[in-house]
Amino acid sequence: MIPVILAGGKGERFWPLSRRSRPKQFLSLDGSGISLLQATANRLLAVAGGWDGLWVVTNAQIADGIKEQLPQLPEKNILIEPEGRDTAPAVAWAAIEIERREGPEAVVGFFPADHWIGDEEAYGKTLAAASQLATEKPAIVTLGIEPTEPSTGYGYIEQAEAVAPYQGLNAYRVSRFTEKPDRAKAEEFIATGRYTWNSGMFIFRAGVVIEELKTHAPEIFEPLAQKGVAAYADLPKKSIDYALMEKTQLAYVIPAAFGWDDLGDWNALERLLKGDRTNVELANHIGLDTSGAILYASSDDERIVTIGLEDIVIVRDRNVTLIVKKDRTQDIKQVLKQLENDPRFSSEL
Repeated sequence: MIPVILAGGKGERFWPLSRRSRPKQFLSLDGSGISLLQATANRLLAVAGGWDGLWVVTNAQIADGIKEQLPQLPEKNILIEPEGRDTAPAVAWAAIEIERREGPEAVVGFFPADHWIGDEEAYGKTLAAASQLATEKPAIVTLGIEPTEPSTGYGYIEQAEAVAPYQGLNAYRVSRFTEKPDRAKAEEFIATGRYTWNSGMFIFRAGVVIEELKTHAPEIFEPLAQKGVAAYADLPKKSIDYALMEKTQLAYVIPAAFGWDDLGDWNALERLLKGDRTNVELANHIGLDTSGAILYASSDDERIVTIGLEDIVIVRDRNVTLIVKKDRTQDIKQVLKQLENDPRFSSEL
């Protein structure tokens, strides 16, 4: 498999730690010192057969940072988008380039740069199963995460009929992709036993997805095929789910259980790190009557002192301190829009 890491996102809900020049994928959120991007690359090296087989799609603003983070990655394997157009153009451009270089039978996998994977052995087995399925069938294979709760934060994939197991794992044709549901609908989905979360990870042969893009997303494929990166300014902004996966008849899903989180906002740290502790502390913290807090400081010189607080996130980074209730972290994006409109705060973005 040729793994392609999608590394163009901003990760705005991890502000102020995540900023334009230092997006989420460059961060180490668990105190290990290894960034999310580096961890993603490291676990894909085995299926890539080394650095020469690994690709990254990113944007011009952070391309230099990608090279610093992954110095062993060949520069020819870094595709630099002049501007973000969501995942459909990124997938299409990479598929075109890989087919040109490696041929239409090359099996390609697409992986977001900012996921956490708990069981790397099970993850590798799942990728092997998906690769086998994509090799044997004209298939666009997605990895569906077995739900642990009726989450309203993820899209869902409904399974249709089963196909033969691959590497001992069940595989199904996809009945449909659905957008993020409300809680009642999510509970209904889980009760059927036929739904998984949409992980945003896809595996297919380059030639298969190119033919499907020609059919279902010609407004993206044709300009890229004709002009390459020069076409970007005129491309529509579409996700690969909307542009292709919701339309294709070649979608398959392998339900996966390898410990997964898409690290969408600061609350992810609690899911990963809290255990039986009162608070998640990635900072020098002195607390009195404080519980359910997530505390992060980017420097060991910083001190965070709390008194009588519950269910709160406090992040200290350089010249910014963020204090937000845990159930309002999704609103960080709204604050960033205010900062963008005020020239006094341009350095904080």
